[in-house]
Amino acid sequence: MDITINLSDGVPIYRQIVNQVKYLVASALLQPGEELPPIRTLALQLKVTPNTIVKAYHELEIAGVIHKRQGSGTFVSDTRPQLAIRERRRVIEQRIDALLAEAHQLNFTADEILRMVRDRKAAMDETTAEPVEAKKK
Repeated sequence: MDITINLSDGVPIYRQIVNQVKYLVASALLQPGEELPPIRTLALQLKVTPNTIVKAYHELEIAGVIHKRQGSGTFVSDTRPQLAIRERRRVIEQRIDALLAEAHQLNFTADEILRMVRDRKAAMDETTAEPVEAKKK
């Protein structure tokens, strides 16, 4: 499980862990039923106190993202689809907010931004379609 802690962004460490685990689940990098690292192991890996991991795991459990099996460990819950939709949307909305803030600073209109997004999407679609076309020939 690849989690990165940023001490300078002002977000509490347990919250960073929660957000990143939710993202890993939403993006299917963590699968339903997959075991999460034990508390002490993850605490050592991230160089944080075990209490920080306990708090993060507790919040994830309350949210239904993970569940504990007595004596077996902590596992990703089987409720991924609804979480995935919500978390994927949250990630994209954050990136859209950042894009809009920067576009505003650079004096772009919403129409110009939408046009650029459509153009970039079309260019990406062309790039991914080329290998398929080459195979057909």
